[in-house]
Amino acid sequence: MTTFSRREWLVGTGAVISAAALARTEAAEESKTNAPTFHYCLNTSTIRGQKLGIVQEIELASKAGYDAIEPWVRDIDAYQKEGGSLTDLRKRIEDAELTVESAIGFAPWIVDDEATRNRGLEQAKREMDMLAAIGGKRIAAPPVGATKQTDLDLFAAAERYRKLCEVGDQTGVVPQVEVWGFSKSLSRLGESVFVAIESGHPSACLLPDVYHIYKGGSDFAGLKMLGPEAVHVFHMNDYPATPPRKTIGDRDRVFPGDGVAPLSDILQLMHSIGFNGVLSLELFNPKYWEQDAFEVAQTGLRKMQDAVGKAFST
Repeated sequence: MTTFSRREWLVGTGAVISAAALARTEAAEESKTNAPTFHYCLNTSTIRGQKLGIVQEIELASKAGYDAIEPWVRDIDAYQKEGGSLTDLRKRIEDAELTVESAIGFAPWIVDDEATRNRGLEQAKREMDMLAAIGGKRIAAPPVGATKQTDLDLFAAAERYRKLCEVGDQTGVVPQVEVWGFSKSLSRLGESVFVAIESGHPSACLLPDVYHIYKGGSDFAGLKMLGPEAVHVFHMNDYPATPPRKTIGDRDRVFPGDGVAPLSDILQLMHSIGFNGVLSLELFNPKYWEQDAFEVAQTGLRKMQDAVGKAFST
């Protein structure tokens, strides 16, 4: 048996400790490398009740620390009607160091009536042109006009979505099939995925939402079936235990982490499929509309970041 001196033992122990420390450091660096690189966006519905107007909403989002803003088309319309210039608005957005990752519009692209649908595509073209002028990248495509329809042909919906995507090709703005949990059409995650896939368009993608997936009755586990090109923007919010799913509404949405949604599971699932896109805070809570808009925006950003930190803390 070889006898080690105290010095040799200490040297050897030090080497083991150093090796362990190095392993921990490498693991930490690997964790950082694998950590999500989400971008944080403010959907202006969150502060809609304060009626600030698009210019102040841009300033507020920047001041609160967001990376992007998700405006409503109707607010941009109102800005123009008051004499505002889209060129000036784009400069304001760029000066605020924000991007327009998505926007909310309500063109009836999916309806069965051909005349209404054609007008919807014309509306979508106008809205997309407007968004392109301010640097917008995407627009929501919810099933407007078919929310009460129970017999929507999903193959027909897929063809109509393809035509909407072709309008997007002309403008450079990508329409995102939006899951609407309260609707009788495209209320389920699977229905929305079906429409996107069967459209066959290379830009086809989804706009999921924590609340809407829950409201529509889909299981969040279905998100693992998606891929990194399927989702670019994810609407973030939370929902309380009461009222129940059947009667819960938009107004009941709460800040991420203030409800019972399995946010850690959702974020981990999305990261596992390669999603490193935009988390956009979308709330319609009238209690928040009664509060200071900046504090609401700032609180929402912090709570989104806390939810991400909790999901990837180990």
